Amino acid sequence: MNDCLFCKIIAGEIPSKKIYEDEKCYAFYDISPQAPVHFLVIPKTHIKDANALSAENADVVAHAYVKIAEIAKSLGIAEGGYRIVNNCGKNGQQTVPHLHFHVLGGRMMTWPPG
Repeated sequence: MNDCLFCKIIAGEIPSKKIYEDEKCYAFYDISPQAPVHFLVIPKTHIKDANALSAENADVVAHAYVKIAEIAKSLGIAEGGYRIVNNCGKNGQQTVPHLHFHVLGGRMMTWPPG
């Protein structure tokens, strides 16, 4: 999509602090971190939100979760634990209409989250 912030980041039109990239996903540090470690994993295929997942594109979620675990290990947060967040739609506080996963770690998370 031409006006999608995350599509522009994937295309290199907007700079990001990249952690990982492959043919299916892109991971980068959040510009407004809410924990000592806070990164996002986004599919390279534009999928608006979790409601837009289907049997044809759901493999990107499994792939993202595998990569999240690998990145968490490489950043030293896997053993202590971390939180994976996906916001969906207006009430879910999704601010960028492109499926993405926030990964937060490096501190004790609170519950409920908000």
